Amino acid sequence: MENLPLAEIIKIAVDDPIAFTFFTGYMSMFAASVFFFMERSNVDGKWKTSLLVSGLITMIAAVHYYYMRDYYSATGENPTVLRYIDWTLTVPLMCVEFYLLLRPAGAKVSLMWKFIGGAVLMLVAGYIGEGFYRQDGTMNMLWGFISTIGWAVIIFDVWFGTSRKLADASDSPAVKKGFKNLVLFATIGWAIYPIGYMLLPGNLLSGLADPSKMDLIYNIGDAVNKIGFGLVVYATAIAETAKAKATA
Repeated sequence: MENLPLAEIIKIAVDDPIAFTFFTGYMSMFAASVFFFMERSNVDGKWKTSLLVSGLITMIAAVHYYYMRDYYSATGENPTVLRYIDWTLTVPLMCVEFYLLLRPAGAKVSLMWKFIGGAVLMLVAGYIGEGFYRQDGTMNMLWGFISTIGWAVIIFDVWFGTSRKLADASDSPAVKKGFKNLVLFATIGWAIYPIGYMLLPGNLLSGLADPSKMDLIYNIGDAVNKIGFGLVVYATAIAETAKAKATA
């Protein structure tokens, strides 16, 4: 350790919770990936893809957190570009989880693409607003509004649209419970991201808090949402696998 150049030594101040959560976020999501991949052998065949996607979500996030922790340690700044790359890959996969959960209840591929389209709109517009118009309140709010449309497409459907109807019509208590929990993650858990966006200069919540401090909330939110999504799918898969074995 003494022979390493100073630039290669990652330092964490004891009073820096943001740096701490970058490290714990990385390790917790990496561990979750290992768990989901290993547990694929314990679920019925039709649920293996769901657990594969769960493992991919947390693995992709873990890789990005590995680089984000180094970036933050070196600069002390928000790794905006890396975050959006992570979200652009993982959020559509979380939308795929909705489809895979509801596929036994009759969900069509068009539902999956509808959710993915909403997620892409949400993320691309959010990146334009935060990456290119961070200091321009008017343009920042405009792109934030466009981003919210993408989020609203997903939220409306899971509460009132096709996916809600499919879940309600399902004869599986496990699927109904799993869908309900995913809806809560998408509605409440994802809400932290637009809140952070609205703290940017000139936006609706500007001045209430330092937007750079939102890294702490983003880090905790990412780990809870992504691992939580996977655990909901895992619990549903285990319950459905047990039911299938009992009726075999």
